[in-house]
Amino acid sequence: MSENHSGSSGLFVGGLFVGAVVGAVTGLLVAPRPGRETRHLIKKSADALPELVEDLSTSVQLQADRLSETALRNWDGTLGRLKEAIAAGLEASQREVQEIQQPEATADAEPRTPIRDSNMR
Repeated sequence: MSENHSGSSGLFVGGLFVGAVVGAVTGLLVAPRPGRETRHLIKKSADALPELVEDLSTSVQLQADRLSETALRNWDGTLGRLKEAIAAGLEASQREVQEIQQPEATADAEPRTPIRDSNMR
């Protein structure tokens, strides 16, 4: 269950960055400032945008790496359990075959008594 939370935390961080950028731009455009100041702030924000994108990209890459590692561990665990189950199934089927063959062998070894017809005397 914790693997599921780590995947959604990457989405949360990405959404947080996008929301911060949209909020900052909206705040700058709506703020009561002179045009020159607003343009200066927008330019500053635009200059910082590549760094934000790089941080977001790094965060997404880290989350993807964690997710792939988790998926690989889960696959390895599942594969191990599958191999164990197959081995147990083979072993059980071999025991069953032996149990089926064993009564046949004892039945063949026992002497058979002739069946007498009650009409024969």
